[in-house]
Amino acid sequence: MKPVELAKDIFWIGAVDYNKRNFHGYSRSPRGTTYNSYLVRDEKNVVFDTVDNDYAGTMFCRLAKLIPLDKVDYIVVNHTEKDHAGALCQLVERCKPEKIITSTIGKRFMEAQFDTTGWPIEVVKTGDVINIGKRNIHFVETRMLHWPDSMVSYIPEDKLLISNDAFGQNIASSERFSDQYDRCVLEKAIKEYYYNIVLPFSPQVLKTLELVAALKLDIEMIAPDHGLIWRGKDDCKYILDTYRALAEQKPKQRAVIVYDSMWGSTGIMASAIASGLEDEGVPVRIIDIQKNHHSDVMTELADCGAVIVGSATHNNNVLPGIADVLTYMKGLRPLNRVGAAFGSYGWSGESPKIIQEWLASMNMDMPADPVKCLFVPKHEGLSQCVALGKTVAEALKAKC
Repeated sequence: MKPVELAKDIFWIGAVDYNKRNFHGYSRSPRGTTYNSYLVRDEKNVVFDTVDNDYAGTMFCRLAKLIPLDKVDYIVVNHTEKDHAGALCQLVERCKPEKIITSTIGKRFMEAQFDTTGWPIEVVKTGDVINIGKRNIHFVETRMLHWPDSMVSYIPEDKLLISNDAFGQNIASSERFSDQYDRCVLEKAIKEYYYNIVLPFSPQVLKTLELVAALKLDIEMIAPDHGLIWRGKDDCKYILDTYRALAEQKPKQRAVIVYDSMWGSTGIMASAIASGLEDEGVPVRIIDIQKNHHSDVMTELADCGAVIVGSATHNNNVLPGIADVLTYMKGLRPLNRVGAAFGSYGWSGESPKIIQEWLASMNMDMPADPVKCLFVPKHEGLSQCVALGKTVAEALKAKC
């Protein structure tokens, strides 16, 4: 339960959740997550955010190794979601802080979630600065990144940005820093986190990056509330540049085919469409949604400029697994994609048209009519599938 020193008198006092699997509505490979809480020791001792309530004891143990609990002077609440503020009530009760610092909406959200009677809440906004001794804490509101209450805290004396949900990942590890971890695994975790949580707020990401540039913040460490901490100018530049690229959503010359099949025919069509894409030199991945999760589709979409969705017709509609994927995808608002639809059917055959309309409602380019095959696809139907793959490939190349 040792705390980890990030810089002189700045410590990680968070917790590692190795068994977390469902997070903000998406499921991941078994990497778990961390709840990162931080302590800055100065003339005023400050705790930044807390942890999930199940791990409150772990946080208090680490904190107590550094200072007595009643010596915490300020608590900064950058975000009031329960994975950040789950132990807030216990911390306030034990520490009796002089100030609880949060944004205007953060105050409203705290009052809606907790009994804040008697809490010394102080509201800050972008540009406000609080001195704690040798250091100053600068506050920047980052509304809708990814909640309305969100803000970040910057300490110029240490070139440290405590970044809330921005720039995080879901990785449970005994390593605390990005430069200690496998970069390939880390890169996938960044995309997974971004495309399943942050994606709909990409305009806010770009605005925040512009604001950081305008404020000329000198950053050599970025400490998010989940995952590994970025240290050194090179790693900080890497994650800032990665977020900009993810937020811009420039189309990439790669495709993903997602399908659900009742008796295997739609799966056969998916393989034929993939063949058409491959013939045109476009890499492709096929995802059977019965064997994968909708979050896997979104993570794959981080590297794909085309998404092709297929379903057998079921009760005059799409199969439930595809309805789930499309609902989830639409809520995350991917941009700049090429789309297409396909499916097998027995007698009514509505699903490809329904999928086509769903993808079009996400403002995807739809270069071809849906392809549907009666029962098991024969030569003519498979030829149409190959042609669909080629048409999508040509449209994607033109878009890229």
